[in-house]
Amino acid sequence: MHIYEGYSAEDVVFPVRVCHLLGATTMIVTNACGGINESYKVGELMLINDFIKTAQPNPLIGTNIPEFGPRFCDMSYTFNKAYREIAKGVAEEMGLNIHEGVYYYTTGPQYETPAEIRAFRILGADVVGMSTVPESLAANHAGMKILGISLVANMAAGILDQPLTEQEVLDEAEAAREPFSKLIIGFLEKME
Repeated sequence: MHIYEGYSAEDVVFPVRVCHLLGATTMIVTNACGGINESYKVGELMLINDFIKTAQPNPLIGTNIPEFGPRFCDMSYTFNKAYREIAKGVAEEMGLNIHEGVYYYTTGPQYETPAEIRAFRILGADVVGMSTVPESLAANHAGMKILGISLVANMAAGILDQPLTEQEVLDEAEAAREPFSKLIIGFLEKME
C-alpha cells in the first residue's frame, strides 16, 4: 500500500504494527527507486543507511500508542548497520555490485521534476522513491531492526535526457527479481 494510492499513513503502516504486535522484531523493506547518484547504474541495488523525509503525512502524528513505542523516537539508527554488513557480505559472495546510501522520500504519484532532483542531490540523497519511509518510521518506532534495500529501476528526472516511464521501472524490477531474491534469501540464512 502506498500513500499515493489514497491510503492514509496509518493504513500504510498497519501491517507493520500488526507484525510488531505478533512479535516480529525484524523488517526487510524493499523498493524500486530512481537513481540520483550518477555513479549508480540502473539495475544496481543500494542498502539504505538513512533517509530524508520532507513530505507529509507522517504515521507517527497523532495520539501516541505506547505499545508501538515512545512519543519521541530516535531516528539515528533506523537501518541496522549489522544487517547492512551481512547483506554486503552476501552481495560480495554473489559477485553483486551493491551501494550504500541515502533514500529521499516523496509521496508521488508523479515523478519528481529535474529541479527537485538537483535539490535532493544537494541535500545528500542518492536515490528517490515513493515508499519505504512510512513503514520504516513505524518499525523503528516499535524498536524493530530494519534492513532496507533499493533497486535503482531508473535514473531520476533530468539525469538522462529522456522522459521517465512506469514501464521501465516494471521491466527493471522483473530483470532484478532473481538476484534480489537471492540476496534476501542469503541475508536471511546468515542473519542471527
